Amino acid sequence: MKNKITDKTSHKIVKKIKLITLSSLFTGLAVVSTTALSYNDAALEKTPAVEQSIVLKTDHDHDSESEEVHDESGHEHGSDESKDDHAAEEKSDDGHDHGSETASKETAEEEHEEGISFSPEKMALANIKVTNLKPAIFAKSIYAPGEIKANGYTSYIVSSRTESVVISRHAILGEHVTKGQSLVTLFSESMAEAQAQYRVAYSEWQRTKKLGLGTVSESRLIASETDYISAYGRLTAFGLTKAAIKDIVKNNSSNLGEYTLVAQRSGVVLSDDFSQGQRVPAGEKIMVLADEKDLWVEARVSPNKKLSLPIGTIAKVEFAGQVHVAKVIQEAHTIDPSTRTRIVRLSVENTDDSLHSGMFVNVNFQFDTQSPVMAVPETALMRGADGDWTVFVEDHSGEFKAVEVELGQPLGNYRQIIGIEPNTRLVTKGAFFVASEIAKGGFDPHGH
Repeated sequence: MKNKITDKTSHKIVKKIKLITLSSLFTGLAVVSTTALSYNDAALEKTPAVEQSIVLKTDHDHDSESEEVHDESGHEHGSDESKDDHAAEEKSDDGHDHGSETASKETAEEEHEEGISFSPEKMALANIKVTNLKPAIFAKSIYAPGEIKANGYTSYIVSSRTESVVISRHAILGEHVTKGQSLVTLFSESMAEAQAQYRVAYSEWQRTKKLGLGTVSESRLIASETDYISAYGRLTAFGLTKAAIKDIVKNNSSNLGEYTLVAQRSGVVLSDDFSQGQRVPAGEKIMVLADEKDLWVEARVSPNKKLSLPIGTIAKVEFAGQVHVAKVIQEAHTIDPSTRTRIVRLSVENTDDSLHSGMFVNVNFQFDTQSPVMAVPETALMRGADGDWTVFVEDHSGEFKAVEVELGQPLGNYRQIIGIEPNTRLVTKGAFFVASEIAKGGFDPHGH
């Protein structure tokens, strides 16, 4: 009977232990769930549930099931230190990932900034030309503004040599005239007197010459000849031609005092600032004739430029897209008081009649560099992000990177560069597309 009572008691105790164990297990699971939620929210705090689970596990550490639960719970949430360790590990892992991503981005950006690669097809589409740069002798030019002038050595001023009145004109502004062509007819009282004296002197000279020394004295013959020569010379001084003087004695009905000025050479009428009926004093300009086949160019050079321009120096004269070759013929040694420049005079041939007096032109004096220099076309130079000049160098086939250079002297359409070694392959055509590819990250020549 006692044994049965004892067995029942033991059985009840076992049931209670199992109930306590199950209660501990459920409590542990609740703690695990609560801790996981608190762990995800990064709130590492001690909770009463954790303390309760620890007490329960300690009271029943002899039970195998409770020990198993205690071990599992201890492994996951054994102490605050383990929580801190896990949090620190996750934070360190997270920092390591972000650091590697940042480093890879910076590396990619550096590679993107330093250079870019082109396929042969893309280079052909973008019309990119790569040249092996070598030192060479280049023709450099120095600019100066210039003005076309009539050739003062071949131009001719038409003027009356005695006070006269304009009767009529025979040529107009811009007309091409030939030598001997009539230009203007004038009237002068002095001319009428000179013409009358010439007629008398000519008749007397012809009569005494026929009589000879046997009839007239030698002094009379010389005096007659001298009067004739003097009258003839006076008409020549007034601007009459030999044909016009002969006509005076042949045609006695001609109007005395009227005379016609003719072109002394072929050329173009550059000015005719007069009107019919106008009285013009002796020596006043009536017309200007010039042969425009050979013109002057007066270039104005700054006196600060140490520029040697000996006679024969070649220059290019540009106007409206046309280029003419000229050469230096004179150089002034004084400074123009108005423009504060010195004048260099050039001669230019105008065979196609495209240049005219009064035009403003661009003059570029041509020189050769004293030694070979490294130079590239102006289109090969691009501005970098910092404003410095750069060129694009090819490291490998189709791979380009920007290299900063210093600019030297201008050489026509080329520019000297400093900072590039000889035999360097760089972009001489299509540099804009390379710069766009680097700046925009994938430039499509088709604009897609």
